[in-house]
Amino acid sequence: MTISLRTLALTTALSLALASTAQADVTIRYLASHGGLSAHELAEELGYFQGTGITLDNVGYAGGGPESLMALAGGSVELGSAATAAVLNSIAGGNDFLAAYPSNGINDQVQSIFYVLEDSPVRSIEDIVGKTVAVNTLGAHLDYTVREALHQKRLAQDAANLVTVPGPQLEQVLRSGQVDVSAFGYWQTTFEGVARQNGGLRAVFDDTDVLGEIAGGFIVLRRDWADDHPAEARAFVEASARALDYARENPDETRAIFARVLEDRGENPQVAQFFKGYGVRQGGLAVERDLQFWIDVLEREGRLEHGKLKAADILFTPAKTVAAN
Repeated sequence: MTISLRTLALTTALSLALASTAQADVTIRYLASHGGLSAHELAEELGYFQGTGITLDNVGYAGGGPESLMALAGGSVELGSAATAAVLNSIAGGNDFLAAYPSNGINDQVQSIFYVLEDSPVRSIEDIVGKTVAVNTLGAHLDYTVREALHQKRLAQDAANLVTVPGPQLEQVLRSGQVDVSAFGYWQTTFEGVARQNGGLRAVFDDTDVLGEIAGGFIVLRRDWADDHPAEARAFVEASARALDYARENPDETRAIFARVLEDRGENPQVAQFFKGYGVRQGGLAVERDLQFWIDVLEREGRLEHGKLKAADILFTPAKTVAAN
């Protein structure tokens, strides 16, 4: 991997700027995901946390967003990562979380894709009624995407049978006929790329067809932690957002970093070549629609009291947070 002098200069400048606001040495524990890196992990590899007082500590893997949020609520980690709907459900359930930055987004380049075998009779959203669909976890992005897809077709939202399958096994269970559809999440483009390369699969629909361009999930902080560490929270978010931009502007270098880190973790480094990007808009930060879309869905389904949550109250705003402290 080659990093240009300009990139090194920008990294140094960012680190110095963030160091000027950091107030304490803090360790941020987190759970990683198989097959990829979150933007804060990429930021660490790029040296964006140098001088900020922040140390990242990978304490294991999360099987899905709800598991990550449970660890955050229980205090065993300082950040979580989950689909937007799962984050909102957790907050509505009493957890005082802040949506720090969008972990991934969906657009025409980066999206969750629902695959079937080439000879499958499933050719549309309507055809998944009564079929078994493999998703990474229940109560998160793929679950709610299926529900919303069926709702838009005026079908019962629970008309498909969802089963949980870890990302590395999505291709296997589809090819063996254990499921009718395998949903590769927007954060699983590495696994999706391998499956597509092996051939014999056909895409039925993707989440951009259903939701449009939107943040797919968020890195989440506890509000009390952000209140206690305002400068460090700001440094964390700004460095991670810079890493999201770096990945967009330097895809080859990013894939090289992914491959090296995955190999160091004992994972398959070859899947890194299929990383398409994070799918997040330029600047790396969220807008209110990223949350409000799902707030409206949850209110419509009766899962959330109308007016209980407001996007503006959940989105982390670095400048506002530091100023308030």
